[in-house]
Amino acid sequence: MRKTGSHFFAQCSSLAGGRNVRWRALEGDGLEHLTLQADADGFRADSVLIGERGGQRYGATYRIDCDPDFTVRSFEITTTDGRDLVMTRRDGAWHDRARGHLPAFDACIDIDLSATPFTNTLPIRRCAWQPDQQRRIAMLFVPFDSLEPFVTEQLYTCLAPRLFRFETADGSFTAELPVDEDGLVMDYPSLFQRL
Repeated sequence: MRKTGSHFFAQCSSLAGGRNVRWRALEGDGLEHLTLQADADGFRADSVLIGERGGQRYGATYRIDCDPDFTVRSFEITTTDGRDLVMTRRDGAWHDRARGHLPAFDACIDIDLSATPFTNTLPIRRCAWQPDQQRRIAMLFVPFDSLEPFVTEQLYTCLAPRLFRFETADGSFTAELPVDEDGLVMDYPSLFQRL
């Protein structure tokens, strides 16, 4: 499997046997257990999480399939109350299982699922970074309360090897994200902490 992203991260063939990671939520109750594995086609992330946001509790699972360069091919979210969202990206076009082609999202390569720090790994690993480099990235953002995706723009800046600043494009939120040798978030101030 070819190396992706910058030289800051380990060869991802180490994920062939699977890697299990847990985060706890710092806002309300919450816990996530993620398994990340490499295979011949790229990477698969499977996760189960419970949480609370804005006084609303939720439980869900998600699966994300990526190419070897961490470009998302598909994802699915299923909540414990029976709702789901399944989307695939083919030839640069996003498709929803229920609604077909959704051209509003075609400029988005990366996704951001609101209830997990894992999706920060996707642009961090997909892109090659140099210190002080900043990228403005269009994201297909999915809030877990509604599962209604929308486009948002985010800024990532490489502050140092394995340290990135995340900002919303409107400047309403900023966080410095230390990541490990696989690009997985260690600490997400005010939101998540690795266990």
